[in-house]
Amino acid sequence: MSDTPESGLRAAGEDSPKRADARWKFLRDVAVFELKLALNNLHNFFQIPLTMAVAAVDLVFKHGEEGSRFYWLVEQGRLIDDHIDIYSIVDHRERGLNKDYTVDAVLKRLETVIVREYEKGGTAASVKNAVDRAFDEMQSRTAPASEKAARAAQKAAEKVRDVAEKLRPKDGEN
Repeated sequence: MSDTPESGLRAAGEDSPKRADARWKFLRDVAVFELKLALNNLHNFFQIPLTMAVAAVDLVFKHGEEGSRFYWLVEQGRLIDDHIDIYSIVDHRERGLNKDYTVDAVLKRLETVIVREYEKGGTAASVKNAVDRAFDEMQSRTAPASEKAARAAQKAAEKVRDVAEKLRPKDGEN
């Protein structure tokens, strides 16, 4: 292949259908993701008050095992979430989940602290202090990552400001 301008144009033209296909796949993924988010938000909009009402009914009216209607409804909600499958467009990518910082893991850690303090006969103040220590420990462990995220957010904000400044009409322009 020669280094002439014509060969460069030909090479760029050959990639063009691939780039266009990738662009349309990306646009499709954005549209599908946004649709799934909207569906999931609609699902959550109804599920939150419904599960709270069913939980109240389960507390007042005994039916089978404790909370059986509530847990059945939660299972139905999980089924709906599984069918919506919000993040399917990135299934092929590696997940960066740190199991120590999921909502469940954090709540379990805090619950353990509260139960331990309660079992020791702790007062509300000692439980509060123990929970504060647990949060402090989690924050100290995540400090490097949060600093990195803050720097990335600051850079992104600067770039957005730069782009906005370039798009802003100059004096005398309409």
